[in-house]
Amino acid sequence: MKKEKKKQTVAVLFGGCSPEYSVSLQSAYAVITHMNPEKYDTVLIGIDGDSGQWYLYRGDVDRIPEDQWMDERLCTPVTVSMDRREHSLCYMEEGTVKKIALDAALPVLHGRNGEDGTVQGVFELAGIRVVGCGLLCSAVCMDKEMAHQIVSAAGIRTARSFMAEKPYRETELMSRAEELGYPLFVKPLRAGSSFGITKVCRRTELIPAVERAFEHDSLIVMEEMIDGFEVGCAILGNQELTVGEVDEIELSDGFFNFEEKYTLKTSKIHVPARISPEKAEEIKEAAVTIYRVLKCTDFARIDMFLTPEGEICFNEVNTIPGFTTHSRYPGMLKAAGISFEEIVDRILEGVR
Repeated sequence: MKKEKKKQTVAVLFGGCSPEYSVSLQSAYAVITHMNPEKYDTVLIGIDGDSGQWYLYRGDVDRIPEDQWMDERLCTPVTVSMDRREHSLCYMEEGTVKKIALDAALPVLHGRNGEDGTVQGVFELAGIRVVGCGLLCSAVCMDKEMAHQIVSAAGIRTARSFMAEKPYRETELMSRAEELGYPLFVKPLRAGSSFGITKVCRRTELIPAVERAFEHDSLIVMEEMIDGFEVGCAILGNQELTVGEVDEIELSDGFFNFEEKYTLKTSKIHVPARISPEKAEEIKEAAVTIYRVLKCTDFARIDMFLTPEGEICFNEVNTIPGFTTHSRYPGMLKAAGISFEEIVDRILEGVR
């Protein structure tokens, strides 16, 4: 008689101290409700968006996407045990320290304080397996300039850029902008979901855009605008990789900012992209190269641009891509014949 595998206990983290707090709630809800209960016991860890306090959440999962989970009757402050022999979470109950043993942790957090290696580092210190990209990869991919330098060294084109910090000299920024050419983009160096990004079309718009970017990070980058459209690749796995169908973002105007990403008011996402099969394969190969060179693990979304001349230009890696109902990552894999349930199951495959 075949022995059944023991169920694994996986902590799923949601919320977080990030402008993308609300998106995390939607993504985490989708992941949690598609985890196989016959394989996994799920421990829900909510992170308060203001204080950063971690809570063991014992309430109804349906309260999470509505941001109704923060209720003292349902939440207990929790910490990660730094004893690497335990692999556990700790909390107080009736004056006694209680522990929950974990087999793995799955952060479904977007942007700063979640996708940037900080949370991954906590679990790695505790000896608890992190599902998804690890500390180094997460930190590097969040740093747009560093990621571009590594990918460029691998032979893939990246946009020309200039990094700045405060105090800055306006004359130098103006000069650098002239070298890059208008229009250009001004971005926080380490932010997600296009927060703080401005498309700058003329000199008078540059400094206000720089100040706006500094509201989100202490480092900013000015980047040339690549003529063309954005394409993406969803990648799943480690040694053997599964690559979803290439998608394409069709914009009516401007750029794919936060509002467009989550409402699609004036833009469309085409899956598969409206390109030749040969060009789609070339994009997939470039995405795999980027995934490997940046040491991504388990899953990630690789975003690139395709120029009118057919040249591929790297944009960024999302190490914890969105998992909302209309997110690009599950959409690309669905087009390749992989259901949402299978995506979640395969992401957690290494835990078993």
